[in-house]
Amino acid sequence: MSALPRLNHGYAYREQVQQRAQGTSVLTHLARRYPHSSRSEWEERIGAGEVWLDGNPVLPHTVLKAGQLLIWQRPPWLEEAAPRQYQVVYTDDALLAVVKPSGLPTLPGGGFLENTLLSAVHDDYPEASPLHRLGRGTSGLVLFARTPQAAAALSSAWREHDVHKRYRALAAGAAAQAEYDISAAIGPVTHPRLGTVHAASASGKPSHSLARVLERRPDATLFQVDIFTGRPHQIRIHLASVGHPLLNDPLYGVGGTPLATLPGLPGDGGYWLHAADLRFVHPLSGEQMHLSAAPPPELQTAEERGN
Repeated sequence: MSALPRLNHGYAYREQVQQRAQGTSVLTHLARRYPHSSRSEWEERIGAGEVWLDGNPVLPHTVLKAGQLLIWQRPPWLEEAAPRQYQVVYTDDALLAVVKPSGLPTLPGGGFLENTLLSAVHDDYPEASPLHRLGRGTSGLVLFARTPQAAAALSSAWREHDVHKRYRALAAGAAAQAEYDISAAIGPVTHPRLGTVHAASASGKPSHSLARVLERRPDATLFQVDIFTGRPHQIRIHLASVGHPLLNDPLYGVGGTPLATLPGLPGDGGYWLHAADLRFVHPLSGEQMHLSAAPPPELQTAEERGN
C-alpha cells in the first residue's frame, strides 16, 4: 500500500485526575499537561464540547477534584502520510516478526492513531501485541506475541536482557576508533517545544551500547551497534554522545543532547537507522532464534552492495 494521508475515527483521551491537579481549572490543567496545544486552542476545544468531566461537558473555569475522569473527545483528524506496508519474516502460533519501513510509527502517538505499524499488523493479525517499539524514522525488525503466554515469557526475557538486538547506523564524521563502548546515562532533559525529551543526562538511567565501525565514508561512518539496554532513542543519543550523531539527525547533536537551534521532534526523520538482528529463546519451544532483516542500501557496506 502506498503512503497516503489517513482520516481516522477520532479518539477519546482519558485520564483520572491526580491529587496534584486538585483545585486547578480544567483549562489551566490541560494547557499545562499538554503543551503541544496553546491555552487558546484548549479553550476552543472546551467551548466546542470536546472536553468532558465525569460524563458531562465542562466550562474552562470548572475546578478539578482528585479522582474525577477527564476525557478529551478528539474528533477525527487527517493523519500525516506514512508507508503502511510491512514484510513478515517469521510467524508461528506464538510469534510474529515483521520489518517496519522507515516513516511508519510503531504505535499511536504524535498525531498518529491509525497510520501505524500496530494498526497495519492488526488488519492481518488482530491478536498480535508488540513486544518493543522502533522510532518512526527507524526501519527493521519488530517482534509481536500472538498469545498471552508468549507475551509474558518474552517480556520477562526483555527485562532480563536476554534478547540480543543489533542495529546498523549511519553517523556523521569519520570515526577515530574502531570500537566505542558507550555507557552514557539517558534521562529527561529540557526541550523548548516539548518540555522534556530523553537525552544524555548525568542523572539519567544506566545505558549500554557497543558500536563497531563497519565502513568509513568521506563524510560519515557506518556502524554496527549492539544495545544491552532499551532506553528511548538510545542509539541516536549514544553515538551523538561520542561525537558521531546520526547523519542528518534533526534532534540530537554532538554530546547526545537536543540541538540548540531549530530543534527537531523525536519522531522527525531524515536519518538512517535499522534494526537488523534479533536473537532470543523461543518462549514455547526453547529453540534459539536468530531473525534478521537486510539493511537498506544506504546502510550496506560497499562489499555488500557489490561495489
